[in-house]
Amino acid sequence: MTLRNALILTAVSTVLTAANLPKTRIVDVKETLHGVELTDPYRWLEDQKAPETRAWIGEQNRYTRSKLDALPGRDALSKRLGELLKVDTVNVPSERHGRYFFSKRLAGQEQFVLYTREGPRGKDEVLLDPHPLSPDRTTSVRISGISDDGAIAAIGRQQGGEDEVSIMLLDVETKKDLGDALPKGRYTSISFKPDKSGFYYGRYGASGPRIYYHARGTDHARDPVLFGEGRGATEIAFPSISEDGRYLLIHVIHGSSADKTEIYIQDLASGGPLKPIVNDVSARFLGEIGGDQLFVHTNWNAPNGRVLAVDLKKPDRANWREIVPEGKSVLEEMTTAGGHLFVHYLENVTSRMKVFTHAGKYVREVKFPALGSVKSVSGRWESNQVFLQFASFHVPPTIYLYDVAKGGQEVWAKPEAPIDSSQLEVRQEWYTSKDGTKVPMFLLHRKGIQLDGQRPVMLTGYGGFALSNTPGFSATAALWAERGGVFALANLRGGLEFGEEWHKAGMRANKQNVFDDFIAAAEWLIANKYTKPERLAITGGSNGGLLVGAAITQRPELFGAVICRYPLLDMIRYHKFLVARFWVPEYGSSDDAEQFRYLRAYSPYHQVKSGVKYPPLLMVTGDGDTRVDPLHGRKMTAMLQAKTGSDKPILLLYDEKAGHSSGMPVSKQIEVATDELSFLYWQLGVGDRR
Repeated sequence: MTLRNALILTAVSTVLTAANLPKTRIVDVKETLHGVELTDPYRWLEDQKAPETRAWIGEQNRYTRSKLDALPGRDALSKRLGELLKVDTVNVPSERHGRYFFSKRLAGQEQFVLYTREGPRGKDEVLLDPHPLSPDRTTSVRISGISDDGAIAAIGRQQGGEDEVSIMLLDVETKKDLGDALPKGRYTSISFKPDKSGFYYGRYGASGPRIYYHARGTDHARDPVLFGEGRGATEIAFPSISEDGRYLLIHVIHGSSADKTEIYIQDLASGGPLKPIVNDVSARFLGEIGGDQLFVHTNWNAPNGRVLAVDLKKPDRANWREIVPEGKSVLEEMTTAGGHLFVHYLENVTSRMKVFTHAGKYVREVKFPALGSVKSVSGRWESNQVFLQFASFHVPPTIYLYDVAKGGQEVWAKPEAPIDSSQLEVRQEWYTSKDGTKVPMFLLHRKGIQLDGQRPVMLTGYGGFALSNTPGFSATAALWAERGGVFALANLRGGLEFGEEWHKAGMRANKQNVFDDFIAAAEWLIANKYTKPERLAITGGSNGGLLVGAAITQRPELFGAVICRYPLLDMIRYHKFLVARFWVPEYGSSDDAEQFRYLRAYSPYHQVKSGVKYPPLLMVTGDGDTRVDPLHGRKMTAMLQAKTGSDKPILLLYDEKAGHSSGMPVSKQIEVATDELSFLYWQLGVGDRR
């Protein structure tokens, strides 16, 4: 350790001992953008590896632990969360040549293990167990690609919560590493040639998207680039091969919301060139191949979505056919399977699954047991079997095996979570936002609760990137409701709950609508006697972290506690870090004068005012977040600690391995959830209200 580092650590430690709350050094960095002078006092915290930043993180964590570890009731919370999370859990399988590939985590395990099974009801066989790969169980694995005959699996290996993975090829029969590997990076998809001689894959980075071909047994560094040279840095491309191996399909999405998508195709059988299906329309096009047809889910001239059929032998636009027209409900997704189209609709933000023939003729609707969401659909064009996963707030994810020909379905896998769903109620309410827009909100609570204005309420939302926030199982929400609280999910503008117009109403210059919708939800809960500000908590992560950051800087008096996870908060500089360039189409960029104006107007980091009594806040982030730079959480924590006029705690919970992506061990999930719930119960001043 250098003398300078030792002095930094000693100085910070002295401050902690003397004043309890760590103090943060202020270095005002001034800059002028579009004629406006901005001051950034905590820019030095952007340097994640700097010794001073590391020392600051350590002191913040020690301060946070001194508060959270002393709270009562933690053991009971941890125990109940363990009961809800430590259950056998299975993910939706993928089938190849009668062999089923899936991941499963047993009740006593930390991570999902990869399995295969011969036939849908065969014996499970371990393909790869990640537990021996890391002493702390932070390494996870996933199936990134499977050969058509099910003999080879491409395995992605992920560390902590990072987005990046490394790829290896595994012989499914022998479980041996075949030697071919791709280094740690951001990969979009891996698709094998039918003869297994090689595979196509997508990768993206600062130079833009690239599609490569890897011939097995060769050095990956020599893989030829087939597509992507000269493409923009905000584009992502991913390849796939049709089931019969004839066609190579490439999608290019512009920005994370895919507001513009291009589709290219190559006939591998004839060796012809890569040809565009569509590359000149600013709309979303997502295609799947069935036989010699490309079925395309699009919002082109249809904000609620429709399905087009493209004959790959005559792909000119003049020959496109509409086979599933736009309707009143939002067409959320389309999957080809069993020679049919499985079309997932959202009707008032709940799922309806309808089956159509390849010609667009309606066949039947798939029924589910409750108000909830279809979370995943998996099937093959030539197979009669389709797997569907369904969940709700109080219904753990259940996988159904569906017979396409007969229309029958049976439960294939269901977690036996110890929850009495009959005692809980899910309702949907509608409220009015600031501009008069009607917005829906789901409520989960015990049946027969008394509306006395005293209930602890946990309100969350997202509102962005054309992502629909539909009912899904949450151990935290279930526990909250069991203990007499109300869990509320507001379906804000910016998502796709009501089609592309709903999305556009909450993006770029319209982003304030999202915050207004969220604030209006809080006001409705108070006005309708569910709660009061002192017992109203708000939570959100990523874009939802931006949401709660904007909410507390715009209406700090409205909330009793805040959980802010992996957030964007400095909206003037966000696009300069990690992969945030992909979000410029959604938010805008401060490089543009007009976009700078509205970004500055709501940027939470820039809207913190001295002396304002901000609500208590727990900021959750960490080094493993390679998507939203954790600098946002560090800087905002420092800013709020320095400027709040309240004596309420502003705490930073910072992990060196956890991040945005999946892969967190179950024990760590329980630990973080216990910290969050303990914090909320502490600050809302309530206990178990059964």
